[in-house]
Amino acid sequence: MITINSYTWAVVLCVVTMLCWGSWANTQKLASKKWAFQLFYWDYSLGVLFLSLIMAFTAGSTGEEGRSFVTDLLQAAPKSLALALLGGVVFNLSNILLVAAIDIAGMAVAFPIGVGLALVIGVITNYMATPVGNPIVLFAGVAMVTAAMVLSAMSYRKKAHTTNKTKTKGIVISIFAGLLMGFFYRFVAASMVGNFADPETGKLTPYTASVMFSVGLLLSSFLWNTMVMYRPFSGEKVSYADYFKQGDFKLHLIGILGGAIWSLGFTLNIIASEQAGFAISYGLGQGATLIAALWGVFIWKEFKGVKGVTGLITLMFLMYLAGLVAIILSRNF
Repeated sequence: MITINSYTWAVVLCVVTMLCWGSWANTQKLASKKWAFQLFYWDYSLGVLFLSLIMAFTAGSTGEEGRSFVTDLLQAAPKSLALALLGGVVFNLSNILLVAAIDIAGMAVAFPIGVGLALVIGVITNYMATPVGNPIVLFAGVAMVTAAMVLSAMSYRKKAHTTNKTKTKGIVISIFAGLLMGFFYRFVAASMVGNFADPETGKLTPYTASVMFSVGLLLSSFLWNTMVMYRPFSGEKVSYADYFKQGDFKLHLIGILGGAIWSLGFTLNIIASEQAGFAISYGLGQGATLIAALWGVFIWKEFKGVKGVTGLITLMFLMYLAGLVAIILSRNF
């Protein structure tokens, strides 16, 4: 399988993860103009699985290092498979909540609050399990990201006051999404081998872990997504029949593309974890909050016409950038 052998390459992969994780939700924004996010989510789930399988049968099955995907899957211990599956189940619930929050409150709010909180929890739990990097520099970076999250919430309060709309529900859902999202990565990390080039028996290579994670995500959609289809947080309920009646080829393709974009970022992120460590790899990947906020502010114009937020938003971006730089530097201190 294809692996990397330097921290520099690990950072590059994590930057790609940031771009993927911070951008995939734009497909949901595009699709939501024509149909409910619950219907979009079925295509998203399929896209996550399709991309993970493509990566597993290509990059995960070539090269001289490690184990090929099929070989790795056949030798895996049930516990390792279950952990990766559980990671997909936990992430899926958190992500459905996040998508619902985006639908209610917008990307510039849901991502900084939900994913920002997930970053803090995820870095702490993964560092406690596998302490890699200087903890002072690492957690200073996390603190700056937390400050950026608070600034985002302050900006949103101004927006809510100006538009005379109270969307507290969106903030609350974002918080619950972040709490769950902070723990899913630890399950996947616990399922994986420590040495990708010479993997130990029973555990999973990153490509196999990505596939099992994706299977857990898709299967659990029949529970989590079905629940929000018939008991939605906002809007009208939808049915399975609506998925086939309302959706055209373009809408399905948009959802699959969204899932594929997220899945690519996830696979690259866990490949980077060998060189960067799980805490740093996850922390950098969740810099997606910065990318999503850029989309929300400058492309979707979510704060258009709102007075008094320019300074807060600027400071928010600066704090995110400073926090991400600190996380990157923590590996070599």
